[in-house]
Amino acid sequence: MKAFGFAFGLFFAVGFLLWTPLTGLKTLHLGSCVITSNLQAIQKEFSDIRDSVHSERCCLLRHLVRLYLDRVFKFYQTPDHRILRKTSSLANSFLLIKKELSICHSRMACHCGEEAMKKYNQILSHFTELELQAAAVKALGELGILLRWMEEMM
Repeated sequence: MKAFGFAFGLFFAVGFLLWTPLTGLKTLHLGSCVITSNLQAIQKEFSDIRDSVHSERCCLLRHLVRLYLDRVFKFYQTPDHRILRKTSSLANSFLLIKKELSICHSRMACHCGEEAMKKYNQILSHFTELELQAAAVKALGELGILLRWMEEMM
């Protein structure tokens, strides 16, 4: 009976060792601690999450660009014509971004999930609490934050 138990244990151990590379299980030696983990599965799950987050950023950016075009650049007023020309130039740049994001959206590559919509609605809520000109001035003052965020995505 002991021989059967030993043989079964040996069979199980050899089977596990042969099966481990097929399933992606890896043994990690962390000092005196040894763990077995399926790093391929973890990497795949992480990639799925990262891809989802990326697509959420696409959606959020698409809505923010539209907000700047429809409510900020359109309603910003100043007596300084030089600043108005700069604002117009910014708006034209945002139009190009909007066009490219629209193409992504039409190809279903710019999915809008619940988290992106929740964040956008929070931003929009804060924007609409202010008088339109004050909101436009505030949004232009915060444009640097949006541009840094966009640059981090590159």
